[in-house]
Amino acid sequence: MTTTKSKVKKSSAIQTISMATTRFGVIEITPEQTLTFNAGLIGFESQKRFALIKTEPGNPFQWLQSLDMPWLAFPTIDPWLFQPDYSPTIPDSDGWEIDLQPTDPRAVLAIVTVPRDRPQQMTANLLGPLLINLRNRLARQVIVENEEYETQHPIYDSLVARCAQEAA
Repeated sequence: MTTTKSKVKKSSAIQTISMATTRFGVIEITPEQTLTFNAGLIGFESQKRFALIKTEPGNPFQWLQSLDMPWLAFPTIDPWLFQPDYSPTIPDSDGWEIDLQPTDPRAVLAIVTVPRDRPQQMTANLLGPLLINLRNRLARQVIVENEEYETQHPIYDSLVARCAQEAA
């Protein structure tokens, strides 16, 4: 079992965490990147602390990196990048769980699955997105009430078309 090596650096009221990960090597994580999932993620209920990692500017994907398991990281994406009419119905109780107020800034991300050696078959989970309260950095994986969304929504063609449109 791999252990997490992390140390906190203090500098002018900002605390960063230096963490060794299996995917990214040693990374510096700021408080603005950290998220707390009090209920964990579906299938990973014991994992509560994560960081959102952007690997390069302009890349639409972010990684949800566990702060307790260096090998656990999920690619995520803004679902409106490939599904502009995405309109998830999220139960009020999920918002209450993360103290989400009507005026709070928020984000919704979809976890992406990329089959090994077949990126053209990548999918996003639109049925179980991540709801993030950006004010308090609390997050929750929710199950939307919309029946039209699925856990394996194909996204490759939509992303390629969007990139071509932006390049034109």
